[in-house]
Amino acid sequence: MTNLKEYPFYIQFTFKLLMVLLLGIIIIYGKNIIVPFVFSILLSILLLPVTNFLSRKLLVPKTLANLTAVIFALAVIAAVIYFLSHQLARFLNDIPSIKEHLEKHYQTLQTWVADKFNVSASQQKIMIQHASENVKTTGTEFLGETFFTITQTVFYVIMVAIYCFLILVYRNMIRKFLFSVFNKTHENKISDILSESKGIVQKYMLGLITEMGIIAVLNSAVLLTIGVKYAIFLGVFSAILNIIPYVGIFTGIVFTSLVTLTTSTHLSDIVWIVISFEIIHFLDANILMPKIVGSKVKINALITILGVVIGGTLLGLAGIFLALPTIAILKIIFDRIDEMKPWGALMGDDTYPGGKIAGYKKIPGIILRRKKKKN
Repeated sequence: MTNLKEYPFYIQFTFKLLMVLLLGIIIIYGKNIIVPFVFSILLSILLLPVTNFLSRKLLVPKTLANLTAVIFALAVIAAVIYFLSHQLARFLNDIPSIKEHLEKHYQTLQTWVADKFNVSASQQKIMIQHASENVKTTGTEFLGETFFTITQTVFYVIMVAIYCFLILVYRNMIRKFLFSVFNKTHENKISDILSESKGIVQKYMLGLITEMGIIAVLNSAVLLTIGVKYAIFLGVFSAILNIIPYVGIFTGIVFTSLVTLTTSTHLSDIVWIVISFEIIHFLDANILMPKIVGSKVKINALITILGVVIGGTLLGLAGIFLALPTIAILKIIFDRIDEMKPWGALMGDDTYPGGKIAGYKKIPGIILRRKKKKN
């Protein structure tokens, strides 16, 4: 069989590009299978310390320990969903009050538009009616999509629970399979990749949950101090959005400010929300994130944003949350394969000592050249 490296560069590049395209198509059309399975892998890694504690310390049978860990995880997820649903129900019950405040702000905005842009109130009303007709025509579609989303979420939760339990049960067999697939000369690399990936995922997931809890408490405390309505709901929701790198904090500020604008007549509340959330974000980015979520694998901002955008495009909201753990695991793999080390360095953020790429040295300018190996 002819080696791919024997072909010209443009043919090699074409093959690699086709592989990436094929991988993207498989992810898009197979996301109903891929998403719950990947989430189950992350959850099973997160639950490994629990199962090990139950089986080794408390001498619980392994199957029962695995089942107990999965049920515990489901109970925590159900409690979070119930809390958010309860807070959301309170928010929806006050829709009439919110509508009343919106009408006041709309009248103020209508007057301002008429003064600044010479658009009469009747013209604005025609534009609003046209928009409302479009909303009515899409209302049925929206309800259908909402029902589909709820059904899909329930399906994902059930499949994640089943996959997670089976992965925990057969984890030793899966480990042996991975060792048997590759050559024995790569056994040490495979062992390092598995152990380091497990550590990274556990630290990332636990750190993310801890950070989200702290941010939720700080956000809620600030909003309660300001006197904002739905303070707990908005604080927790903004903390969940904060998981999305770079974009989440600004989305949380905008959403909280808009809801506050519909429930409060004081514009100073908006100013205090923006200032407080920015201070919390500064503390999070410079203290909480490095101490709690920080890991040995550093991913630069460009790759982080690009990964989040690609993940969101291919898999939607699930892809946004799966992007960072996936990138971190890919970087661990790339750093241990000689041909892929430049890609691992591209994904990193001064990972190598002195900011140097492994196997290369700096020369004046921006050129890098390979170090000569000593005989």
